[in-house]
Amino acid sequence: MTVPAQATNAKSARLAGPELTDPRNSRVAAARRLAKRAFRVRGRRFLAEGPQAVQEALGVPGVVLELYATGAAADRHADLVVAANAADIPVRLVSGEVFAALSQTVTPQGLIAVCAFVDTPFADVVATDPLLVAVLAQVRDPGNAGTVVRCADAAGAEAVVLTDASVDVYNPKCVRASAGSLFHLPVAVGVDATAGAAGLREHGLRILAADGAGELDLDTAADDGLLSGPTAWIFGNEAWGLPPETRALADAVVRVPVHGRAESLNLATAAAVCLYASARAQRQRGGCRTPSKQR
Repeated sequence: MTVPAQATNAKSARLAGPELTDPRNSRVAAARRLAKRAFRVRGRRFLAEGPQAVQEALGVPGVVLELYATGAAADRHADLVVAANAADIPVRLVSGEVFAALSQTVTPQGLIAVCAFVDTPFADVVATDPLLVAVLAQVRDPGNAGTVVRCADAAGAEAVVLTDASVDVYNPKCVRASAGSLFHLPVAVGVDATAGAAGLREHGLRILAADGAGELDLDTAADDGLLSGPTAWIFGNEAWGLPPETRALADAVVRVPVHGRAESLNLATAAAVCLYASARAQRQRGGCRTPSKQR
């Protein structure tokens, strides 16, 4: 969901008190601590930075708990400030120094939302009988994980599952890399890989593992109709790929063909290719996305 643009300006917005100018302010300090995983887990809160992330977060009722904005950003993105007002979300004006203390980016854009966790229990994910799911198994790089969430969203996947050995999906870099997609589709976290595979298979999904050493070529899998049914793709660690025990959970291990001289594809690129291959196959005649299952 997105927040509709409104013709307005910051003067029509309500701000929660005077401008905060001291980085040691207790509210600011509490928000700053959310850069650390332990504090995120303890409070079940995280930071979403930048107008795109803030807009998408505001589109989900109850997710944004408070919004921090510089004066310039409040003017530039007054529609978001007014949308926060309409949802009774406190909007706190902060100085550039305070925002620099809050920000995790090199070029801050002046908006940060404190958000409630948005992950979905794995049991609820599979209960919807999803048709396309991305599973991140021991993925440690937050940028890659966030980009896969974005790719899954773009390809029309119904969910993303992160195993218990994967990166924290609320890591600031992961949230930024998702470009707002974290707020669009269910994301299950901390899932045991073996139990997760069993749950997905129980709900009718074929499990395919993506690996450069896979015995099955992606093009052949598509030609043979293996991608047209409900599918869960497992993507592994950036450095060492999928360990044998994870490969063993899959119905087939599939490689993305490399037709040129590149050694391999990175995780996010391979995930995008695989997810879109499944999305195309599922939407072709004979695929699993009948009119009743279209998003």
